[in-house]
Amino acid sequence: MGHCYHHALSSVRKWGGVPEDYLALHQWFDQPSKEITADFRHRALRHHAQGVFELERAFGVTITLSTGRVVPVRLIGEQHIREDLGFIPSFADWARCIRPEPWMGRAQPIHREVDPFAAGDPGRQPAPAAAIAGEGP
Repeated sequence: MGHCYHHALSSVRKWGGVPEDYLALHQWFDQPSKEITADFRHRALRHHAQGVFELERAFGVTITLSTGRVVPVRLIGEQHIREDLGFIPSFADWARCIRPEPWMGRAQPIHREVDPFAAGDPGRQPAPAAAIAGEGP
């Protein structure tokens, strides 16, 4: 589809009310990720089944339109994703399409530095937070 306002107009057609009743919900799907990347990949952040449930956690189970009608937030989220993608993928559907790069698996093993038991010395005390941060005398 495209712009959040057009999604809101589509919601008006489906459930009534005015675009402003829906705009914040549709912006929730698109704005943070479009600030990162303006092409279709922005949708990987929230355009999936788990994103619909996050929308519901953010806005509540229902919204009350300016007309007084109560609409389930989940239905509005599903409408947004279907208009953009044609179906509702899972996050796993998106993740499977990410091509792994070497840098993605280069986690540093810090456990020996921060956990005295992992270092094999249960009597050793971890360094105080101030020393780790480089503060102190």
